[in-house]
Amino acid sequence: MLGKVYFPRLIMPLSIVLSNLVKFMVQLLLFVLLFIIFRAKGYNIHVNQYALLFPLLVLMIAAQGLGLGMMISAITTKYRDLSFVVSFGVPLIMYGTPVIYPLSEVIKKYPAYSGLIRYNPITAVIETFRYGFLGKGSFSFELLGYSMLVTLFILLAGTIIFNRVERKFVDTV
Repeated sequence: MLGKVYFPRLIMPLSIVLSNLVKFMVQLLLFVLLFIIFRAKGYNIHVNQYALLFPLLVLMIAAQGLGLGMMISAITTKYRDLSFVVSFGVPLIMYGTPVIYPLSEVIKKYPAYSGLIRYNPITAVIETFRYGFLGKGSFSFELLGYSMLVTLFILLAGTIIFNRVERKFVDTV
């Protein structure tokens, strides 16, 4: 069926990203609800002007996910076992991002790993979100600019790799 009807193959990974964005919006509503509850209980949470970068941050996360997803799906068509490596490796890679801990703690307690975590392209996104909505963490225009450049590179590379391999998708699927 994929070989008989032409449609842009890029629609498939894009549809996954868009459906996950809808799921994210539901989770965002839960965050807003919890945010209001914690503010009402008197917790010291400070929203600042960097919270206005939220749409850009979501767009950067979606672009990184789309680019990496296109790369992995293109490579997985040739190397089937890569899907097992990815499903095992993604939870491990999560520890290379400051989701659980702030970047300032890594710099203070583990200076040997601070460069690795600081230059992770998702670090600036998470730290900006944390700083904008919770008033904690750090913000750096340099790291955010670096993250944006890496995001554009990942998206461009993913699109190129995906488009080169898409002609062979029908044969391998």
